[in-house]
Amino acid sequence: MQDHVAATRGISSQTSRRTFLKETSATLLAGTLSRSNSLFAAETSSAKPETRIKKAVKYQMITEPVSVLDKFRILKDLGFDGTEIHYRSKVDPKEVRRAIDATGVQVHGFLNSSRDELKDSIDQAKYYGGTSVLVVAGRVDDKHPYDVVYQQQQAKLRKHLPYAEQQGIKLLVENVWNNFLLSPLEMARFIDELESPAAGVYFDVGNVVRFGWPEQWIRILGPRIVKLDIKEYSRKKQVDEGLWKGFQVEITEGDCNWPEVRKALNETGFKQGWATAEVKGGGRQRLQDISERMDRALDLA
Repeated sequence: MQDHVAATRGISSQTSRRTFLKETSATLLAGTLSRSNSLFAAETSSAKPETRIKKAVKYQMITEPVSVLDKFRILKDLGFDGTEIHYRSKVDPKEVRRAIDATGVQVHGFLNSSRDELKDSIDQAKYYGGTSVLVVAGRVDDKHPYDVVYQQQQAKLRKHLPYAEQQGIKLLVENVWNNFLLSPLEMARFIDELESPAAGVYFDVGNVVRFGWPEQWIRILGPRIVKLDIKEYSRKKQVDEGLWKGFQVEITEGDCNWPEVRKALNETGFKQGWATAEVKGGGRQRLQDISERMDRALDLA
């Protein structure tokens, strides 16, 4: 009997020891995982985000009477990541390339406007190291019927999209006051029918405010939006002073609801694209003001 009790106690002791070790190991493992998770969370929260909206201005907005290189240096000093060059800009491409290499400020796109010949613009964008060509898709008026313009503009884009794809350049249609693509639903359809990864939208936030709400367009167009133009519009100035006077208001002082725009951009995943100011330019002081206003509008600071 005593032997049985002793054996039983031995087994109980061994079982208790194994249970203790098992529970202790589990506790230590849980503690280690907990600390590891805490450290990972701390590192993650303190790390800078890998993606962010990049800030730019149109090159023609830089009116400081200095060299191309110094203009790029001004942009870098003021926190701009890049610029865009219009096909009418009188600038030496080689000087621009040297300025890019010297400062790291990028020419992220080339502005083709409404020209029919897009190949040269694609080549220019490629030369500068950009990723897009901005396209204005025709104009509807009494001599240019809506349905005809629709077909013609799609044909023009289809002609050049294969080459754009080869060069790694996107052809981005901008929403402008050309009496065409008057709703985000139609603009989405227009882009989708092109059936090309190189086709997208260059969304101008301010151009919509006259007859709509930018945040609604952003949500509907979604990932079709590749880049943004940043400007303002005042409906009050439009009514009181005239249609085009609505644009004569500073960024963050018009009728664009920037918190809602930011929310819509975040919802649609626009977190690392380019946002380019398209407003009245000037010298260093004026450009600094634009930079700070963009920071407030898009919460970039």
